[in-house]
Amino acid sequence: MFRRRTGASVAVAVAVAALVSGCGIRTTSVPVDAGAAPSRVPCRLSPSDVASASPEGASAKVYLVCASQLVTVERPVERGAASGDPAAVARALLAEAQRAPSAGERRAGFSTAVPVGLRVAAARDDDPAGTVRLSSQPEDLSAEALAQLVCTYAESETLVRDGSVVLGGPGTYPPRGYLCTAQTKARPGDLVTTPDAAGLD
Repeated sequence: MFRRRTGASVAVAVAVAALVSGCGIRTTSVPVDAGAAPSRVPCRLSPSDVASASPEGASAKVYLVCASQLVTVERPVERGAASGDPAAVARALLAEAQRAPSAGERRAGFSTAVPVGLRVAAARDDDPAGTVRLSSQPEDLSAEALAQLVCTYAESETLVRDGSVVLGGPGTYPPRGYLCTAQTKARPGDLVTTPDAAGLD
């Protein structure tokens, strides 16, 4: 009886092996990395979730994080964001980058990495024109938060200087220029800096 069961088991194993080889599937003992699973996050708002303009009719593009990339959403902003005062523009745009995504934005996969406690500080007399001083050193922010700010500020002509956004912190370090490139939007950790902004005209 034992031998008959053993023979049946061997026959079943041979049949399974034949089926696998017949399907063209090769077995392997080496783990195969097929890459990350495709994202199902749309990163796009439905028409009903798009925010309406503010009473003043002002709106701005704000970069949020979605599927490990930076994607813009249109946000109504305060009148200060449309003024020519760099500090007022920087404060208004920072507030939008900090604001928690709406329910519709969350459904589309958006989030923000900009810390709520971050503030725009007063610029110094020897800062290059258009410099935005933050309450934290820019390099101390997470890569996503800094990239969000730089790309959001880069959408404003008031805050762009020689193609870059000039940011500084509360310390004695000189401000630096930052670029928002296509690579930055695709990989927020690959933020590009320009030479020391103190030497710019």
